[in-house]
Amino acid sequence: MSKRFKTIALVGKYDTTSQEDHHLPQLADFLRQRGYVVLIAHNTANLLGMDDHATAGLIEIGERADLVIVLGGDGTILSIARALAGYPVPLLGINQGRLGFLTDVSQENMLDILNDVLEGEFVEEERLLLDTTILRQDKMFFSACALNDVVLSKGASGRLIEFGARIDGEFVYSQRSDGLVLATPTGSTAYALSAGGPILHPSIEGFVLVPICAHTLAARPIVVNSQSVVELELTHADDARVHFDGQRHCDIRMGDLVRITRAPSPVRLLHPRQYSYYRTLREKLYWGKKL
Repeated sequence: MSKRFKTIALVGKYDTTSQEDHHLPQLADFLRQRGYVVLIAHNTANLLGMDDHATAGLIEIGERADLVIVLGGDGTILSIARALAGYPVPLLGINQGRLGFLTDVSQENMLDILNDVLEGEFVEEERLLLDTTILRQDKMFFSACALNDVVLSKGASGRLIEFGARIDGEFVYSQRSDGLVLATPTGSTAYALSAGGPILHPSIEGFVLVPICAHTLAARPIVVNSQSVVELELTHADDARVHFDGQRHCDIRMGDLVRITRAPSPVRLLHPRQYSYYRTLREKLYWGKKL
């Protein structure tokens, strides 16, 4: 029987804590012994001193790999998902962080689960991505994508900002607040949830707009169709910026327009065959636990 995956890339955390981690070399040996071509991300290989393995940059990984295994927390997989946006390669996350909404394979049973995945026993999902373009005087000066959320927020000054929101060209509201979270269903369990937004099942074709500490009791979250074009125009601010998955940001000024749309290609995630989104919610949010 032909292998579903032939070239498998391994990516770890881009920080010094990974230097003491033994799981990635263990995974690489596990895969090589089974005849797979293994690529190690350049930064990961440098941190771990894995000079005896083939290495590649993320662009080459996107072009060559049939599967990318990410070792880290949800933040790591968010970063890799953005870097590989536009490539159809699926991601499998092994959790070395805290929450593990996206990296849902535990280190303790990773070899057993990986063996199942290599045999075709897995659940595959497609997750929506956000594309953002920031225009200044009608000219684009910044663009980025996000898997979790795009957040318009006050900057270092700590003062409220004012902005107007349009959806599909129609004016919806003006708001004075600390900002606004525009989240995908994936990101609905992140910042948007903390700000009072609803949880959206990953299969829902929509985004949620969640105000952050709005200076009015009338501000409420809104769920819109994922084909919508959302535009946020900054009308007053001493200091403001736009964040992407809490990992990248761009400072903006009055008059700038933030245009957010659905990205043309989704992120593909692989989960263990016993994966259940609702079980993940129960475990991570402690639903049903006796206090």
